[in-house]
Amino acid sequence: MAFRASIKQFLVEEFMPDVSMGQIEDDFDLIANGVIDSLGLLKVIAWLESRHELSIDVMDMVPENFSSVGAINAYLNRAKQLTAA
Repeated sequence: MAFRASIKQFLVEEFMPDVSMGQIEDDFDLIANGVIDSLGLLKVIAWLESRHELSIDVMDMVPENFSSVGAINAYLNRAKQLTAA
């Protein structure tokens, strides 16, 4: 599944109000470019848990899973497959 549009919409609403969704590349590093920090990362995780009814394991709470739209999308796809199994 592709969750990219909802991820981008969330990022624009919460962290990047001056940017359009179309301007965010899937591989744009949100952490390295200062868009989200450690508290922002927690906000992203809380949104994913709420929006997608997930319980994200503390072991999965690493920057690599949430550093870009592509990484978040890939993590979300993996998590959804595990919950469906």
